[in-house]
Amino acid sequence: MKVLEDAKDIFTVLLEWLGLAWWVEVVTYNPCCTYYFGPFASDQEAKIHQDGYIEDLEQEEAQIITVNIQQGQPQELTIYGEELLDSCDRSVLQLPHAQVHPR
Repeated sequence: MKVLEDAKDIFTVLLEWLGLAWWVEVVTYNPCCTYYFGPFASDQEAKIHQDGYIEDLEQEEAQIITVNIQQGQPQELTIYGEELLDSCDRSVLQLPHAQVHPR
């Protein structure tokens, strides 16, 4: 069993190196941040883990705007900055008032 886990880890590292790994991208308001969680070997694996990340952020009282599963390699795992605040504010204003992130 340990051999299979090690092989999966090696495969995921290879995918990450090639820029083909899957990531959970979570955009939040208050704070206005973009978080990347991963890497994962498949989009299904990322989907399995996304709820845990969402719950952790909600426990920190972050408001979830969007959650996306995407393939690639993020430059940073957490993005926060003044330029992000403007787009974050526009995203929240475009959402229906009572809906931030439907579960």
